[in-house]
Amino acid sequence: MDKIIDENKQGESLILEQKKDNKRKLFIESYGCAMNFSDSEIVASIMANQGFNTTQNLEDADLVLVNTCSIRDKAEQTVRKRLEKYNAVKRSHNPKMKVGVLGCMAERLKTKFLEEEKIVDLVVGPDAYKDLPNLLAEVDEGRDAINVILSKEETYGDISPVRLNTNGVTAFVSITRGCDNMCTFCVVPFTRGRERSRDPQSILEEVNDLWNKGFKEITLLGQNVDSYLWYGGGLKKDFEKASEIQKATSVNFSNLLELCAKAQPKMRIRFSTSNPQDLTLDVIETMAKYNNICNHIHLPVQSGSDRILKEMNRLHTRKEYMTLIDNIRKIIPNCAISQDMIVGFPTETEEDFQDTVSLMNYVKYNFGYMFTYSERPGTMAERKMEDDVPEDVKKRRLQDIVDLQREHSDIKTKEHLNTIVEVLIEKESKKSNLQWSGRTSQNIVAVFPKEHYNIGDFVNVKVTDCTSATLIGEAVGHSENN
Repeated sequence: MDKIIDENKQGESLILEQKKDNKRKLFIESYGCAMNFSDSEIVASIMANQGFNTTQNLEDADLVLVNTCSIRDKAEQTVRKRLEKYNAVKRSHNPKMKVGVLGCMAERLKTKFLEEEKIVDLVVGPDAYKDLPNLLAEVDEGRDAINVILSKEETYGDISPVRLNTNGVTAFVSITRGCDNMCTFCVVPFTRGRERSRDPQSILEEVNDLWNKGFKEITLLGQNVDSYLWYGGGLKKDFEKASEIQKATSVNFSNLLELCAKAQPKMRIRFSTSNPQDLTLDVIETMAKYNNICNHIHLPVQSGSDRILKEMNRLHTRKEYMTLIDNIRKIIPNCAISQDMIVGFPTETEEDFQDTVSLMNYVKYNFGYMFTYSERPGTMAERKMEDDVPEDVKKRRLQDIVDLQREHSDIKTKEHLNTIVEVLIEKESKKSNLQWSGRTSQNIVAVFPKEHYNIGDFVNVKVTDCTSATLIGEAVGHSENN
């Protein structure tokens, strides 16, 4: 659950620059978190070298891949419906089409898709994308193919992702894979394996390459970015076995953040997702030191109740979390903080829920991602706990915190009225083709008249009005970042 799921991007199909010698067609759709969308770019790069061009026309595809998420039941149900659609097209239009499932759901359901339901031709886990050409050769020979082996080393640091056909302004840069935090509600450690970090040199090369291609903002990405630790390769849990020289020359997340900030001083740098027990003071201090590191931290808390946090196996207490918030506010006074919150976790009482409400009132988050508890097969909570909070109680509690978050978002957004904010123009406003839309350092959307500005420009905007989620204003000139 420590992953932001952008509902607007769910089911987005990838379309890339066409290579004229490539004869086969790939249709690839992504669901879930930013990691899945980033992984799809890696898969597209691998398949482009195997003679595949992407298509957005499902009926034309030789190979259909869906990159899947297991974080919520809704995501899995959506993918199942898409698989039904692919197979209907396969039966009626294109019997030679091959269908494959990638990612977390592939790892979780493995042979069920292939043997029991017979709805796919290949199943590929998150660490096996380099094996796709071999698996596809098996499928072409008429055999089912599966590789869901989780790796201790794979970081895809040697593959240059083919970027989505976007406006070329923002990009994800994956820095870690897997997760060691065994939260009882979460499937990620089982579907993506143990934590390992990518060589910082390959990360810097990717950052520099993106800048040279005109990108203006990157997001350093991982299930738990703060626990990034490079000591020459290997799992984070094995760091204690490293040699003294490896330990002395290791690179932690604060070091990496500084390396990226220095490498491209005019490029905005974001990161996601943070975990409270791993977000150390040196990271916050590095953020404060460099203007190009954005003043926004996504800091999932999941519950305000110490008892529920313990049941979730969250490795922080309510007090520790509040102290961390206090430190962020002290070191970076204008830092935006956002949350993930789960209501209705097994045994959650009204008192536990009120602890969550009081924590939200203490922090006053800028925005958040809130969910009712959804039991995920294979997790510790599913094996050991009864999902005993009634659905109507879950829904009422969710509505209560959604309403409260809206109030807090409104307060936080209004703080920017009559101030000047820097906005990176990303696209046309959804509501008017006469306005640009972009985001501030605090990750707040801002819209303003186009005038003579262009996508990719950093613009100073005077805020004259706002909604609870959007700043409205007028440009007063380019910022010094141009």
